[in-house]
Formats: sequence, structure tokens, C-alpha cells
Amino acid sequence: MPEAARLPVLAPRTGRSWWLQHSVERFDQQQTPEAFLLGPVLQECSQRFAAGPGGVGLLGLEMGGQGALRLAYRHPTVFPVAAAINPAIDFHLGMRSGHDWDDGELFDTLWEIFPDVEQARQETAILHVHPLNWPRHQWFASDPADHRWRDGAERLDSKLIALGIPHTALFDQPTNDDFLTTAAEAAVQFMVNALDAESRRVC
Repeated sequence: MPEAARLPVLAPRTGRSWWLQHSVERFDQQQTPEAFLLGPVLQECSQRFAAGPGGVGLLGLEMGGQGALRLAYRHPTVFPVAAAINPAIDFHLGMRSGHDWDDGELFDTLWEIFPDVEQARQETAILHVHPLNWPRHQWFASDPADHRWRDGAERLDSKLIALGIPHTALFDQPTNDDFLTTAAEAAVQFMVNALDAESRRVC
């Protein structure tokens, strides 16, 4: 899909780091996942794609989806464009209930970072939304059948509406019943349009 849209893509891998600004020993002992994105990854985008300020968007699924939104809320001038599919906004729930989930091992690093569930909750994307400083283009979609992460996406939508922050949120089941494909196509088109708008923006 990005190829069809002629959208250059970098897909950095940080394992189970959750794209946090905290040190994650199994990722890197010298820099945090967030610092990796703000440093080497952005530099690579600049060198490889000539991406200038505001010319890089973030797109992710589940763990990566919450990371895309969270990073954009923390650094809206660096990442004015963010999109997420089924974002795992309430990742702290994995610390509480992960032992009952088939993929519960995805959340084991959270216990290495946070001493308890509440401190992890304080670092979720919703609590990084600033009422006066937010990414100009944000989009997210949550599958009606995804009971694990749906509530967090709906609460984020409600908070953004209450604050009057422009965004697009998709929650309806597509007629073809293939939510992931439909959402991915919509996300890529959103990225194309938003990055084009940023390139035309007069500061």
C-alpha cells in the first residue's frame, strides 16, 4: 500500500520497548527507544528521503500504534502527522492481565521499566495529550471486535473531542468485514494527504 501511494517508509525495530522514553536494557543500554527515533531514525529519513522538519509521519499497529500517537503528543512539532490502527493505548493493562493472554510475554518489559501498573498508566498516550500543543494531523482506528484496546481508543477520542482537538477516529466495521485491510488503506491515504498538507504549510 505505501508503495502504491509512492510513500517512502522506514520501519525501525525496537522489540518490546513500547517506544518509551525510559531506558530498556534489552533494547539498548546507551539510548532509549524514543531517543533512537528522535536521533538516528530521523537522521536516516533526512539523508535517505530529504525529509525536512515536519516531513516525517508516524504510523503503527497496536504497540506501534500507541507509540505513534504517544510520540506525536510528546513531540508535536517534530511529528505533526500520526496514525494508529488498534493502538494499545492502555498498555498498562498487560501488566495486570497479561498472564491470562496468549501474547502476555509482550508486556514483560513493562515490569522491567515500571514498578507498578499505575506508574505505567501515567505514561500512556492519553495522559500526554496537551490541550494547546498537539499534532496537526492525527488519525486512529479501532476494530469493534478488538475488546482489549477498544476502550482506550474511545476514551482518547472523547478527550480530543472535549478539548476541541481536530482528529479522525474510525470505529465502525467496514462492509467487507476486513477491518485491518480497510483501516490500513485509509491510514496510508491519510498519511499521504497529511504529509502533502504539511509540505505546503507556510510557517
